[in-house]
Formats: sequence, structure tokens, C-alpha cells
Amino acid sequence: MSAQERLQATARDGGSVDVAGALIDHLDLWTGAITKKSSSGRGSNGKIELTGIKKLRELILELAVRGKLVEQNPTDEPACLLLKQIAAEKKQLTKEGKLKKQKKLSLISDEETPFNLPNGWAWARLGALGWITSSSRVHQKDWVNDGVPFFRAREIVQLSKLGHVNNELFISEKLFGELTDGGTTPSKNDIMLTGVGTIGVPYLVKASDRFYFKDASVLIFKNISQIYPDYLLRFFKSPSWINAIHDGSMGTTVHTLTIARANEVLVPLAPLAEQHRIVQKVDELMALCDRLEQQTSDQLEAHETLVDTLLGTLTQSENAAELADSWARLAAHFDTLFTTEQSVDKLKQTILQLAVMGRLVEQDAEDEPVSDLLNRIEKEKAEFIRSGKLKSKKAPAPVNDEEKPYSLPANWTWVRLGRIAETHTGFAFKSREYTTEGTFVLRVTNINQDGTIDTSDAKYISQVAAETTYSKFQLKDNDILLVMVGGSLGKIGVVDSQVLPAVLNQNMWKFQLFGSTSRDYFVYGLKHINENQVVVTSSTHGHLSQSSYLSKLFPLPPLEEQQRIVQKVDELMALCDQLKERLNQASETRCQLAEAVVEGALS
Repeated sequence: MSAQERLQATARDGGSVDVAGALIDHLDLWTGAITKKSSSGRGSNGKIELTGIKKLRELILELAVRGKLVEQNPTDEPACLLLKQIAAEKKQLTKEGKLKKQKKLSLISDEETPFNLPNGWAWARLGALGWITSSSRVHQKDWVNDGVPFFRAREIVQLSKLGHVNNELFISEKLFGELTDGGTTPSKNDIMLTGVGTIGVPYLVKASDRFYFKDASVLIFKNISQIYPDYLLRFFKSPSWINAIHDGSMGTTVHTLTIARANEVLVPLAPLAEQHRIVQKVDELMALCDRLEQQTSDQLEAHETLVDTLLGTLTQSENAAELADSWARLAAHFDTLFTTEQSVDKLKQTILQLAVMGRLVEQDAEDEPVSDLLNRIEKEKAEFIRSGKLKSKKAPAPVNDEEKPYSLPANWTWVRLGRIAETHTGFAFKSREYTTEGTFVLRVTNINQDGTIDTSDAKYISQVAAETTYSKFQLKDNDILLVMVGGSLGKIGVVDSQVLPAVLNQNMWKFQLFGSTSRDYFVYGLKHINENQVVVTSSTHGHLSQSSYLSKLFPLPPLEEQQRIVQKVDELMALCDQLKERLNQASETRCQLAEAVVEGALS
């Protein structure tokens, strides 16, 4: 019987589910279901998420609160008696004035309950189990530099995830004492719940905790009857809780969890004795998930190190024979090495590195010498200067042998970037100049990560202004762009005729190439510079100096070899893209299978 069949069978029979057995039966499913986290900006590494293990954790919690994780014991005191005890205690506290009279909660109908509960369990409104409230208003003028910590939703999230928080806000001891008299000060076994942003994130208050919290952004479940708090905490982390609070919880701009909404949420309440058994089993299984997660992470890290090492032997090869040997070793284990999207991306980077090192295609003695290409570039630049289309500049400094990062083939040469290209900056167009149609204003945000241009968020200026006042900022088909400031620093874009007519906005350069230098090879060279010669001290406020960037070293081959390199890179990149597509499809299938196992267990 498969893991999914076992889960479905035990669910139908009303018994507990052998999650550990399901874990073992489909170990490759839980560990193999991996997705790439979204990331942006220069140098982003595309971190991964262990989706399968995450789904397994959710399954454990959901089975726990549905009564399918441990066996029921008919001798346990039923939950209905626990509810009567809680109601009696709340009534007495209200009579004594220790608890405000609460609004009557609506009755629970059979149609409202999302699933069936085992014998001995009972459905209850969260508000019936304790007192859900918020804090007294604390104004910003009451904040001080030291005293009692004052937490907002963000601090509760950090406490929930990390168990500690670097707090920024405080209130005075005097004010804290006054607020304590109001009865909403967090006490041991109370549970804090975030009310805005990422809503419903729980934190179980410890005996050593001493803090106050912001009204509305944080709610508190006062555990006045001292219900087993660890069971409630597991419920507050389960998919059932998350689904319930997001159903109709949307505010105008952000998610919100109100006191009224929290009061009405249905809680599947187990007998007290079973609550303890559930928490113990959940903790055991979560520990198994922790070990599985660590093992998977270690394996992925080892795999990444192996890929890095073997790809490094390609770029470190001293000659063609060494390169051939290194490639043979790598090719022999290709199917086991390139099994993740990250490993394929590193292969693509290595291909580009080999391309600009002159190791990707053979050299041809019949190619035009690179010196002829440089002479042609100098003549073309001189003509632009004579015609006034280019300003005369001091010639770039010669390249010293000490600067060269590696040896190039005999018919290649190292040059300063400024010797073969010129940069032109964009213009800071004002929002008042934008029109509903006309000439496209190409901004940093219009450049996709792959270098293509996105016009979905288009801004325009009038065509007349583009052709007169701003004519020198007009773009041409195949213009190469580089972001030179901000979080996207170093991102490269290539203009497509479909976005023309267009003008260049600020924070970018466009390159003017000379001597018929291959556009695509030039892009490879820029990527090489960005990866190996550019140091950015701040991802948010980094800035590239034009003079400094144009002094970077560029590996220049003969023009004919540039064209052969581009053709070979295109072929290899297409193969890499096909491999990535197959890997993505396989990963998606594993994620769907993991989802199916979860759904089967809960059906």
C-alpha cells in the first residue's frame, strides 16, 4: 500500500494516520519537492525552499487538530465537559468583576463545521475558550528609550519565529503599572496574535516575559481558564486556523484580524488528556522533520560544492588538454550533477566564463588579426570626434601584465572597455512631462532580469519633445543598456525594435560600440566585468563611476571568433534552458504529488 493509500484508508476508518510511515514511504517525495524562492536584484542567488517538508509539517499540524494523529481513548473526559467548566469559570469571573461581560457568540451549526470530529471532541468558538482583546491605547508621545518593551506585530512575528527580538520601543514602568490594572497585560500561557500584515501569527507568553503591546495591530488571547496552551499554539499554527482567519479578513489595504472575527473562529477541541498526547506526537514528528530538513540541506550544500568544484576545473584549466580532461570528468556525471535549477545556472555562468577566456571555440589562424579590429575602432572613433558626434577624451591607459586576470589566446588581447565603447547617460524625466501616448520612456524598472524590455508599466513623453529637446537620449534597436545606480545596479538590457521609439531615463547608460564589435559578445564581456571586476558596497545605494567602469578590462577576440563564440553560446544556452525546463516540470510534479498526499490524508 502506498503512502497516499495508507493515509486515505486510515482517514476513512477514523483512525490516526501513520505520518512517520508516510514520511518513510515517500522520503524522496518530501525531500525532492523543492521550489526556488523569488529574488531580484544584481547577484541574487535564487535561494530554495524545501516545499515537500513544509507540506509535511502542515500535514502533521492539520491531522493533529482533526483528531487523526493519535488514537482516541474512550476513558478520556470528553471535551464537552471541559467546555462546561470553562463557561462556569468565565461566568464566575464576570460576576466577581474580574472579566468584562462578553457579547454572546453565535451558535455553531452543522453546516458551518469544516470537517467531522472524533468521538469525545467538540467544536467551540475561540471566544468561548478565553478572552480575546487588545491593549489600551499607547500614544507615540508615551514611548521612551528604556523601560518595559513595547511590541508591535513585527516584534510578535520575530518572537514567534526566533524566540527573541531586538526591541526598539519602550514604555515607562509607571505607565506599565497603570496598564496592568486594566487586566490586558500578557501573562504566562496567554497567546499573542498578530492582527495586521501577516495575521494570526502566535506567540505563547512565558513566565519570564514582561512587555506591553500595540492596540489593534496585536491581539491577546487571555487564557483565563488555563486551557493546555501548547495544544492551542499548535492549532494557531495549523492550516485550519490560517484558512479561517483569511476567509473574509481582507482590509482595504492589508490583511486584518479583528477581535470580532477571532472570537467567531471555530476551534476543534480535543479532550484534555488527548491534547497532551497530540502535542507530544507533534513534537516528535516535527523533530523528525527538522532532521530530514537538515539532512536535505546538507545534501544540497554538498551537491552545490561538488558542482562548484568541478565547474571550477574547467575555468582553471591551463590548456586545451586539461580542459578536455576536466570536461570528460564532468560529462561522465552530468545527470547527477545538474539536477537543480541552481546547478544549471552555474553551468550557464561557466559557459560565459569559458567564452570570454577563449576556451569555448577553436581559434582560426585565418581570422582577421585583432589589431586590425582595434585600428578600425580607432578610425571610427576619430571620425565621430571630427564630426562632433563624440567628445575627444584622453586615451585609456595601457593594460599592464600584472592586471591581466588570466592568459588569453595568442590572437586575443586585453583592452580597456573605453577603448571599444562609449557610454551615454539617460535623462531625469519629470512626471509632469509624461503623457498617455507618444515616445516610450525606458526606465530601470522596465528591464527584466533576462535583459528583455517590459512595457507593461509604460510611461511616455510627447513625440515632438523626444525628437527635439531630448533627441540625444533616443534609443536605437540593439542598444545595450546598463543600470549604474541602486538596487538593480549592473543589470543589463538590450533594446528591441518593438519598444521603439524610446528615450533613455536616468540611472542607466547606453553603450555605443565601434568597429562592428558583436553586440552579443559585448554583453558577455559586460557580464564578465560585473561578476569579476565590479565591487558594490551597498546593494541599495551602489553607484558605478563612468570613468572607473570604462577602465575595466575587456577580453577582445577577432571579430570572426566573436561571431563563432556567440553561435556556440546560443547553442549551449538553449540546451541549458531545455534542461531547466525539464527540471522545473519534474519539481512541479513532485510538489503536486506532495500536495496530493496531503489532500488524500485530509479527505
